[in-house]
Amino acid sequence: MEPVTPTKHAAADAAAPVTAAPDAVLAGAVELAHGAALEVGGAAVGEHLAAVAGAERIVTHAFAAILPGYSGWYWAVTLARAPRSKTATVDEVVLLPGADALLAPAWVPWHERLLPGDLSPGDLLPSVADDPRLVPAYVASDDPAVEEVAFELGLGRARVMSREGRLDAAERWYAGEGGPDTPMSRQAPASCGTCGFLLPLAGSLQAGFGVCGNEISSTDGRVVSVEYGCGAHSEAAVVVPSLAELTGAVYDDGDEITSD
Repeated sequence: MEPVTPTKHAAADAAAPVTAAPDAVLAGAVELAHGAALEVGGAAVGEHLAAVAGAERIVTHAFAAILPGYSGWYWAVTLARAPRSKTATVDEVVLLPGADALLAPAWVPWHERLLPGDLSPGDLLPSVADDPRLVPAYVASDDPAVEEVAFELGLGRARVMSREGRLDAAERWYAGEGGPDTPMSRQAPASCGTCGFLLPLAGSLQAGFGVCGNEISSTDGRVVSVEYGCGAHSEAAVVVPSLAELTGAVYDDGDEITSD
């Protein structure tokens, strides 16, 4: 049964249009429907809003819901009758949301709600069983470093990062604060790929990323792209021109300089 819109308008305000007029017997059984609604909702049952046809010989009566916190909801009382019978019977009474009802947000699984930085000391974050970023350690891959850990089966790590997981991490790092498109990187004298403080990663990510080992840098101990850079590059040099190279007077106070 499609929900109806709880307004003071007629059945034309129903959430879904109907193709036939409501059954006359059932549509006229407003008092029966109202009594059934009162048995369930009591004083929370308001005025009659609409009678909407469902299937053959089925009609739903809508009554306004007078409940705190249930703005836009309505009581739906479904009536039915047997073929050739003039007696209406109550099928069900439920409280339903209308088109403008206040609803709780859709449920989102916990692993989809977590954001970077949400993990606090003492928190446990179990991995998802079918996480596409992880594969069993014995699974063949295109990463030589993954192949090297195959012997760990049963002795060490049960799973390692899959190709999809490594690509996802690489894209995230490249687009993050350790990537080339940052103010720090754009002003750097050279990239991390030529810096002596870069500690390259192993495996397939070696050519693109490393860990900064310069304690002066803001990225010390963090993964950076080889295209990233900062002012603490190992080969950075500041050229200071000598005074002899300067032309013109540096400062003239108008006094004559004499020597003893």
